[in-house]
Amino acid sequence: MPRGSKEKYTEKQKRKAEHIEESYEEKGVAPEEAEARAWATVNKQSGGGERAGGSGKHKSDKQKFRDRSDSARQAAATRQGETEQGRLENKTRDELMQEAKKRNIRGRSTMRKQELITALKSSR
Repeated sequence: MPRGSKEKYTEKQKRKAEHIEESYEEKGVAPEEAEARAWATVNKQSGGGERAGGSGKHKSDKQKFRDRSDSARQAAATRQGETEQGRLENKTRDELMQEAKKRNIRGRSTMRKQELITALKSSR
């Protein structure tokens, strides 16, 4: 269960969190985890509760816009199965070796496929 009071959130934020939570539950995520993920998403997109009071650590409108855009892009890529992990998983070991060579990753010749994927992800 998410921590803290939700009284600083607007009704729109509460509805958004509820909708996101339902979506996660439809995908088979445990209810507690779905609720936590939903509030984390609302917090990332809006910077937390928007009513007066609180910590005063609210995001600027520009940062909120960037976070919403990033979140939307990531969601679209995930729906299409285009996460970096997915793209790398679909490549052969030889293709991963070529990519590792381009990025000059040391020790690549002795790495297994999963090790190459991990090294490529951390080199970005």
